[in-house]
Order: sequence, then C-alpha cells, then structure tokens
Amino acid sequence: MNIGFSYVGLIFILMLMIPNILWSKNKPKDYEKYEKNENKVLLALERIGEVGNTCLVLIFSDFNINCISNWSIILLIAFLLMILYEIYWIRYFKSNKTMNDMYSSILGVPVAGATLPVVSFLLLGVYGKNVPLIVSSIILGIGHIGIHLNHRKEAKQ
Repeated sequence: MNIGFSYVGLIFILMLMIPNILWSKNKPKDYEKYEKNENKVLLALERIGEVGNTCLVLIFSDFNINCISNWSIILLIAFLLMILYEIYWIRYFKSNKTMNDMYSSILGVPVAGATLPVVSFLLLGVYGKNVPLIVSSIILGIGHIGIHLNHRKEAKQ
C-alpha cells in the first residue's frame, strides 16, 4: 500500500457524490418517514464505511493506473459498475421519485443505488490490493445495503 493521491479514487468519489448531492434536493416522497426508523447499528456502520471509503480511496495511490494487465479487468468492472450506478440515478431522476423508484433494481442488482457503489468500491480495494478499503467497503455494505433493504421492505408494506 502506497500513500499518495489517487486520481482514480477522486473520480469514483465524484461519481458517487454528485448524484447524492442532487438526490438531497430530490428525495422520494415520504422518505423522512422511513429515515427515522433506521437501525442505529446499521447507521453507525454506514457512517464508518462512508468516512473510511472516502478517505482511503483518496490517500492511497494504489488505485491509480500504472500499467494495463489482466489485473486491470477488476478496475474496469469496478468502473463499469459506477457507470451503471450513474444510469440508475438518471433513471431515478426521470422517475416520479417514489420509494419504489428509489429502491429499484437494475440488471437484476437489488437496491441498485446502495449495492452498486459498495461493490464497486470493494472491487477497487481488490484492484489496489488495499485491505483497509476492502474492510471499509464491507462495513459500508452491511450498513448501507442493510438500511436500504429495510426501507424497501417498509415501502412494500
């Protein structure tokens, strides 16, 4: 693991944050009703993972492209998942912005808005051989995906 700025990490963070900033002004109808019922343990895990992932992808240069090899396929898959995440958001912003729209799947990926970035960052950690990012992504996944699966379950009741 090499300390240093990661431009790849910055690209991933921007792909993650820009739609989320837009979402903060375009939340689904009644979202606050679901938000207040969030499991506190899952919420803590989500926050720990968010901070960890954000910091780790920026401070390790291991995620930058040094050479093209078979190992680069992992980075390509991670990037394609982030592209799919952007497509998910475009579809959401064009929708009626209901809870069902928010927790829809894309290409069979359940709760795509939560699942795609977590898996993408996990793969980025694998690509960079960065154990802290892998662990942080798992923590984030437990919290973030768990919260959103609960929201989806509540919305269907």
